[in-house]
Amino acid sequence: MFVVDSTVEVPEHKAEELINIYKKRSRLVDQAEGFISFQLLQKERKPGELTVHLEWESKSAYLKWARSDQFKKIHELERQYPDQELQGIVPKVSKYAVVAQ
Repeated sequence: MFVVDSTVEVPEHKAEELINIYKKRSRLVDQAEGFISFQLLQKERKPGELTVHLEWESKSAYLKWARSDQFKKIHELERQYPDQELQGIVPKVSKYAVVAQ
């Protein structure tokens, strides 16, 4: 299994707005070959820190998705958020190979 986390920090007053965007997400990734699950995580003691947690069957499945037109489409939509504060946020991306369960 392969895990990808993308963490952003937004002003706390913007956290709920970003959560709502993800609740209405396109779900294109859900159709990707090798995709397992999506979760949006909110840090308990720092509510402005949100992490998109994706689980994949393999690194190659993730890379295939990351190079796809659907991936490009989703990330282009993110750059078009009407809210300027959210539009310019750059996530910190971390990638992990699952080595034990």
